[in-house]
Amino acid sequence: MGALLIVNPHASQVSEELVERVVAELPSGLDVARTSGPGEATAIAREREATVDAIYVLSGDGTYNEVLNGVEGRVPLGFLPGGGTSVLPRALGLGREATAAARLVGRGATRRIGLGRVNGRRFAFNAGIGFDAELVRRIDEQGRADDGRRPGDAAFVRAAVGLVTGRRGRFPPSLEIEGAGRAAFALVANCDPYTYAGKVPIRVSRGASFDLGLDVVAPRSVSPGGIPRLLVELRRGAVGRPGLTVLHDMERVVVRCDEPMPLQIDGEDLGDVVEAVFESEPRAVDALVPGSGG
Repeated sequence: MGALLIVNPHASQVSEELVERVVAELPSGLDVARTSGPGEATAIAREREATVDAIYVLSGDGTYNEVLNGVEGRVPLGFLPGGGTSVLPRALGLGREATAAARLVGRGATRRIGLGRVNGRRFAFNAGIGFDAELVRRIDEQGRADDGRRPGDAAFVRAAVGLVTGRRGRFPPSLEIEGAGRAAFALVANCDPYTYAGKVPIRVSRGASFDLGLDVVAPRSVSPGGIPRLLVELRRGAVGRPGLTVLHDMERVVVRCDEPMPLQIDGEDLGDVVEAVFESEPRAVDALVPGSGG
């Protein structure tokens, strides 16, 4: 039936030259569909899944998420790095360079991976309530460049510094994790690493895996003196301790907020919520990954 390549032309690293190089590495007979706005990748994936042998996605993490929310898992999915961070293909071993990744998935293997859901919407690698969701929102509020590209890692660093200094380094308990107690914010991981800062992996939870359930890391509160330790723990992968909740391989986690708090999935702002139900969806889709010789 042939394959489909969904391209977000506004992703940070995508250009027509890159699209041509990627197409040259993928199987022949490829159909290319370019998105023009939010949500379109979901509609394309939903409409075309039954008519193709594979779907490749050249984009950033937001468009990968859209595709995952449009498919039923009938065909393999190849995630090619086209964004500034592109966490998902890197977590699947495909690296940061789109042409090389296309070469790998074009002759690679499939891996059945699990996904997460929050309030019914799928996510691939991470979700969060509070701190990291607020960062995503602040970046979105900066808008995009004339070519539609999103601010990069440096903007996230500036936003994080601004958020911490604006709160004077204090994040009191603001939500309840059912069965686990109070927390200032919650980070939910579906794989390790949680995200990247440039080339540096931010692990958050050691052992989080596409093959297992969800991991949750949630500090009870944060004070100025505790920030350095917490940053080191999140960078290396946190281990539970007094004042820091770490849950592993969870099928379902319910979080209730004292007041509406921002929620993000895969780096996309989902707005404010007062309750979030996180669920693991085991073996949800086939992802194309490097073969044994890749």
